[in-house]
Amino acid sequence: MCLDVFSIFDVYEFNSMMYDKRMVTVFMVLVPLILCAFLMITLWSFNFSFISGMKKIIKIMSDQCNRSTSYMLKGYSIIIISLFLVLISVNLFGLVSFSFSTSSHLLFTLMVGLPLWVSMILSGFMFSSKAFIAHLLPDGAPLWLNPFLVLIESVSIMVRPITLSFRLAANMTAGHVVLCLMTSYLCIFLNCFNVQHLVLLVTSMMYLLFEVGICMIQGYIFCLLLSLYTDDHS
Repeated sequence: MCLDVFSIFDVYEFNSMMYDKRMVTVFMVLVPLILCAFLMITLWSFNFSFISGMKKIIKIMSDQCNRSTSYMLKGYSIIIISLFLVLISVNLFGLVSFSFSTSSHLLFTLMVGLPLWVSMILSGFMFSSKAFIAHLLPDGAPLWLNPFLVLIESVSIMVRPITLSFRLAANMTAGHVVLCLMTSYLCIFLNCFNVQHLVLLVTSMMYLLFEVGICMIQGYIFCLLLSLYTDDHS
């Protein structure tokens, strides 16, 4: 069962049950309608303008960068804002049926998070090595605890890109697995339409809307943590 569920992340296999014609029809009709309705509500409800909606999304991350040390690093705020838009787009495209879920793979999230983390570490060390090393030791710590605190703080900094990347990949994977289970049961019950099938269909549509929100939130959290990591920069 686990192999069947996680086969959604494999290369296309058109002979498998996951690519049944009935499932293709259901998703080709439901997914575009739901995504279009969500975009109309979130982006066009105020000024009925796509540009206005994009400005609101950009302003959310821009305000966060201004609250952290990101605005002091030239060009870093633009990188974070651009990455925010890219992650939202990649996460949403991963919900489209038979599309490759890029953000569900740890390799992609590591390729995004690791270079930015390394650049912050190198920039902080080159700008002021003494201040960078001083961040490893909290103020007022007992003398006998200093070696352990430095070790713990160093480990916590080193695992940041791993936890950051794994969080995004794990959340996206969990959502896609649940959607895979729901759609599998929908395909089974297509021939016997009844109340239970209708409830499952409505539940799947509601969960898809919920997953759209999760895609946006996870993109925001990823960029939020990257901006907060700059507070350790001297």
